[in-house]
Amino acid sequence: MTAAAPAPSLSISIRLLALLLGGLAMFGPFSIDTIFPAFPAIGTQFGADKLAMQQTISVYLIAYAAMSIVHGPLSDAIGRRRVILGGLTVFTAASVGCALSTDLTTLLVFRALQGLSSGVGLIVGRAVIRDVLHGHDAQRLMSQVSMIFGVAPAVAPVIGGWILGWSHWPAIFWFLVAFSLVLLVFTWRTLPETHPPQARLPMVPRRLLRDYIAIVINPRFQRLAAASAFNFAALWLYISSAPAFVLDVLKLDERQFGWFFVPMISGMVLGAFVSGRAAGKVGGERLVSIGFACSAVAMLLNLGYNLWTDTPQVPWAVLPMMLNAFGIALVFPIVTLAILDMYPRQRGSASSMQAFTSLVLNALIAGVLSPWISDHMLWMVGVASAFLLVAWSFWRWEARVVRTQCPAEPSATVPEESL
Repeated sequence: MTAAAPAPSLSISIRLLALLLGGLAMFGPFSIDTIFPAFPAIGTQFGADKLAMQQTISVYLIAYAAMSIVHGPLSDAIGRRRVILGGLTVFTAASVGCALSTDLTTLLVFRALQGLSSGVGLIVGRAVIRDVLHGHDAQRLMSQVSMIFGVAPAVAPVIGGWILGWSHWPAIFWFLVAFSLVLLVFTWRTLPETHPPQARLPMVPRRLLRDYIAIVINPRFQRLAAASAFNFAALWLYISSAPAFVLDVLKLDERQFGWFFVPMISGMVLGAFVSGRAAGKVGGERLVSIGFACSAVAMLLNLGYNLWTDTPQVPWAVLPMMLNAFGIALVFPIVTLAILDMYPRQRGSASSMQAFTSLVLNALIAGVLSPWISDHMLWMVGVASAFLLVAWSFWRWEARVVRTQCPAEPSATVPEESL
């Protein structure tokens, strides 16, 4: 067993660090959600149907997933700060390219470039949290970042709708340019390096491949990563289907995406707040169980409503998602910290593999599953419920293993081990 390096001293307050890391995590969701209201306008200009427009999400997510396995190890090798600054620079340039695109192919190319760079905020940010804090303090900071991060999907489509009200769709990408530039300057001026040179690992391809294989074949990682990925997938199915759900099913217009996103993200922010306040007071395993129970109730309410009515309407069609998001926010910090604690010297790699697992699933949902079932509400509920059941099954499996191995100390955390 290899001990983790001691946490570095910080030249930035925890509150300011939470604000910065939350902002860095936001520019990924902003890349997806701000353009949802512009789908009809972009499709009309480029002669693209709904299925073709859905690929602007799939291409982004595939590139995000592919690069996610690089962000973490790269930050383990050269430091967190450099990787974040580099990612922000590339993302800014890619957003300029999207704004200047004159056909769908060009737009997809720059969307892929956005995906290649946007993961640094979320993936490397998780490693930063675990670099500087441990135990309940890390859970509290993770929850604070989740609260800030959770605002992005709610406000992004609303901002996109407002921008469309006074300008054309390229202005949305110019907004992303401005947002990423602000983050770039803020990061440059305030974020310290939390991964000192003496703790870094050389990025040797053979060693990196060996490390990734060891992570992937670790049964504990498989259980935790699957629980996290499928749990969020139950909500992501609706997020990726938002254009069809809001415009075609709920019969709202491009400026009314807030009816879908605000309740959902309110639940996520509230769940993150409760998770942070519960740190050190409520056991991790119990908190996760409460989270899954909330999501299960949400699925039953959603199913009941869609069986009762043939014409879903706000707010009743979206309120169950608020409860589901609340449950997910209770589960996420516990499972993520458990994964990071497994590999104290390879936190970047562990964060990358967790993100990769979730992103591959999300890309398949957005590119294949969502276009097929997004107009059929009962199918949506059924598939989301199946995702939740799979996530809960993996979590229960992990909890049984932990209790068997450590019967005197039932816990949701994972004993530290290194590759």
